[in-house]
Parts: sequence; C-alpha cells; structure tokens
Amino acid sequence: MTKARFPMRRFTSLLFGLVVSASVSAAGGHEGLAPANTQVANKAMLQRGAAMYMNYCAGCHSLKYLRYSRMAEDLGLTEEQVMENLAFSDTAKFGETINAAMTPKDGAAFFGKAPPDLSLSARSRGVDWVYNYLKSFYVDPTSATGWNNTILANASMPHVLWELQGSQSAHYGEAKEAGASPAVESLELTTPGLLSPAEYDAAVRDLVTFLEYAAEPAILQRQAIGVWVLLYLALFTLIAWLLKQEYWKDVH
Repeated sequence: MTKARFPMRRFTSLLFGLVVSASVSAAGGHEGLAPANTQVANKAMLQRGAAMYMNYCAGCHSLKYLRYSRMAEDLGLTEEQVMENLAFSDTAKFGETINAAMTPKDGAAFFGKAPPDLSLSARSRGVDWVYNYLKSFYVDPTSATGWNNTILANASMPHVLWELQGSQSAHYGEAKEAGASPAVESLELTTPGLLSPAEYDAAVRDLVTFLEYAAEPAILQRQAIGVWVLLYLALFTLIAWLLKQEYWKDVH
C-alpha cells in the first residue's frame, strides 16, 4: 500500500492566495490610480479625517450607518469633544447616526438630485478611487457648477475643497473619435490654495481614511482579530500535518 501524501504545498498556496486576495479587495485597488495609502489604525488620521468630513462634507452628505457614539469610542474621543466639535446640528444627539445638514429635497433642487449617503462610498468605489476623485477637479466654465472631474466626468458635485487645493486647469489632447470631446491629458495647478500640494494630499488621505472607517466601523476590531485567526490557522495547519505524519508513519 502506498503512503498517501497530504497536499501541504497546495493548501499553503491556497491559504496564501486567499489572504492576498482579501487584502487587495479590502484596499480597493484600481489600476492606473495613485494609491491612497490609508491607515485606518492611525487614530490621529481618523480624527483629522472626521474633522475634514464634518467641515466640508456633512453639509450635503450623511453617514447613516455611523453613530456619533460609535465614532467617539473608536476614535478615542469624549462625548463632549464630539458634540462640541464634530456635530454642527443643534438637534443632533450623541446616540444618533450622522445626518446631513441639507435635506434631500433641497439637495435635489440645488444639484439636480439628492447628494448620496457616503457610508459605503469607500467600499463601493474603493479608497484609491475616492482619493483620486477628490484630487482631480478642474475649472470647467461649461459645467453647471463651474467644475469638472477627470475621474467622474460631468459630476454634479462642485469642488468643495477648492479653497484648500486651489484651482486646476485642464490640458486637452486630441479627441479619440471624430465628433468626440478632446480628452484631458493632465491638470495644472493655476491658482494655489491654502495648502501646498503635499499638504492637500495629506488632508485628502485623512478624509479618505475616515471614509474607509465609516464604511466598516468594525474594521479596527476585524483587523486585530484577523491576525490571531491567521496565526491560529497556521498553528492548526502545523498540528494537522504532524498528526498526519503520526497516523501514516506505519502505513506502507
């Protein structure tokens, strides 16, 4: 009788492939986009990103799956700090979810449709997409808002961070097809903002980091537990292999 062989190499390769695949999926990578390099475990980045969101995004966009109380707990903030510095609505309560200051009806009147809830934007679009989107606005006099975007053409959202970034102008190339509009080849910062390009990139990274957290508030606990799960699987694999060796050592 031939000795059966436990496919350890195949199992290890499969396990490694699953881990890598999950990591890439969680990172929200997109080909051709600059990496966001978010750090969800960095509470300082999360706190700065929360401040960015509340100051520049919460007027129009809600986070209906995130509560002020949960944000305070995860970001290491007190109830007073959150309600005084991050909740700008007089009617907001600590245990409630984060609602936009603008009503959907007013949003539809201003922008043609109600601004979407951003709770899951980092998961549905990917953090790289959101990061590049917030960096890719340029002046477009033909647009209703006066702005356009190379990542999402004809976006109805104006460039709410223009004071920080400044104004960018587009350099156009040749149209790919007859009758088509020329494609934007590059963007040039023509009017500086309050922040330098490096500072603006860092501010957007903080904001996207917060959005990544808001899309899955349990991500901090999940990542911490995930390390132990992988260690357990590695230990279990070793024990299973040793047990297999013991069972089959006398089988010929």
